[in-house]
Amino acid sequence: MDETAQQKVTGFAAPKGVPEYYPSESAGFEHVRNTLIAAADRAGYGLLELPVFEETGLYARGVGESTDVVSKEMYTFSDRGERSVTLRPEGTAGVVRAVIEHGLDRGGLPVKLRYAGPFFRYERPQAGRYRQLQQVGVEAIGVDDPALDAEVIAIADEGFRALGLTGYRLEITSLGDAECRPAYRERLQEFLAGLPLDEATRGRAQLNPLRVLDDKRPEVRALLEGAPLLVDHLSTASSEHHAAVKQHLDDLGVAYAENPRMVRGLDYYTKTTFEFVHDGLGSQSGIGGGGRYDGLMETLGGQALSGVGFGLGVDRTLLACRAEGLAPWSEARCEVFGVPLGDAAKRRLVVLAAQLRRAGVRVDIAYGGRGLKGAMKAADRSGAQFALVLGERDLEAGTIGLKDLASGEQQAVALDDAVEAVLAALA
Repeated sequence: MDETAQQKVTGFAAPKGVPEYYPSESAGFEHVRNTLIAAADRAGYGLLELPVFEETGLYARGVGESTDVVSKEMYTFSDRGERSVTLRPEGTAGVVRAVIEHGLDRGGLPVKLRYAGPFFRYERPQAGRYRQLQQVGVEAIGVDDPALDAEVIAIADEGFRALGLTGYRLEITSLGDAECRPAYRERLQEFLAGLPLDEATRGRAQLNPLRVLDDKRPEVRALLEGAPLLVDHLSTASSEHHAAVKQHLDDLGVAYAENPRMVRGLDYYTKTTFEFVHDGLGSQSGIGGGGRYDGLMETLGGQALSGVGFGLGVDRTLLACRAEGLAPWSEARCEVFGVPLGDAAKRRLVVLAAQLRRAGVRVDIAYGGRGLKGAMKAADRSGAQFALVLGERDLEAGTIGLKDLASGEQQAVALDDAVEAVLAALA
C-alpha cells in the first residue's frame, strides 16, 4: 500500500521528512548504528544520554547565531513555563553543557564520551536530508593533542570499514586558531567586499565571513574561486598541529585528502576539521564529520579546555551501504521458531522458549492456534534457522521435532534435552 493510500485508510502519516525504520529495514539501521557505536566503545568512550531538547540559548551561543542551523533550521518553541526550548539540532553543545554541569572535567582528562540518537533540523526533505536525523557522536574534551584528533578520526574510519564500506573518502583541513583567525578574517572580508554579492550574503560576510565560503549556490561558488585560503595563513602553532595530525593519520593507515576550502556548518570549529564523503549519495554526500572546538567550553561558561569530536549520520551511512550493495546484517527476527500443535503443546513450548531465551537464543512462537501449514509459513518469514515442532504425539513420546529450515531435515530430540540440542545446532 503506497503512502497516500495508507494515509486515506488511517488518517495519519509520519511527519514529512522523518524516516521510519521497521522490520525488516530496521535490521540494517540497527546494525549500522551499533557498529559505529562499537568502534567508539572500544576506544574507551563512555555513554552520555543527552536530553532531546535544551534551552534555546545553548545553541544560539554555542553553535553560532549566524549559522543556518540556528537562524533557519531549529525547532524552537515555548514550554508551559514560557521558557524557550529547542529540539537538539546537534550534539556537541549539549555534551559540553553536560560536562560543565556535572563537573566531568574535574577528574582525569580527556573526558571521552559517546552518544547516539535523533537530532532535528527543519530542512527541505530529500534523499539523505531529513528533519529527524539519526547520529552517532563522540567528544574528547580537555586535552589539545594532535594524536587525540587522529584517534577521533580513526574511530569514524574504523566504524565505516567495519561495515564493509570502501567508496568514501576523508577530507581534512585546519581552520586555524585565535592567533591567525582575526587576520585571516580581515583578509577574507576585504576580498568579499569586492564581489557583487546580494544584500543577505553581504550581511553574512560582515557577521561571519567564513559562513559565505559555505554557500552552496553555483553562482556564489564561482565568485569565491580566488578567495584566500585559511590553510595558507595558519599560525606556527596551528600549522604544526595540522602537520602532526596528518602524521598520526599516516601512521594509523587512515587515507585522507586535503580540502582547503572546507567550511563546516557550525561556528565553533578550530584547527582540525574533517568530513567523510561518499560519492554514491548524490548531493547529500557527507556521511559524517567533525573537528576541534577550542574555546567552546569557555563560551558556555566552563573552563578554557579544548575538545574534538564527530557526528556520523546513521541514515546516510545506511544509504551508503545500500549504494555499495552491502547488507552485512541479518534480517531474521529470531533464530528458532516454535510451532505448537494444540493447547498442551503450546503450554510446553512457551516454557521451552523462555528457557532458550535465558540461554541467549532469540525465539518466537506461532500464536493464535495456527495449523501446521500456516505456522511453518510464519517460521519461514521469521528468518529463523530452526523450527521446533511439537504435537500431542510428541508430548506423549517426550520428544520434539527440531527442523532445519534451510535443508528441510528434521530430527526428533528428547524434550528434556531440547535446550542443549538447539544450542548445539546453532553453534
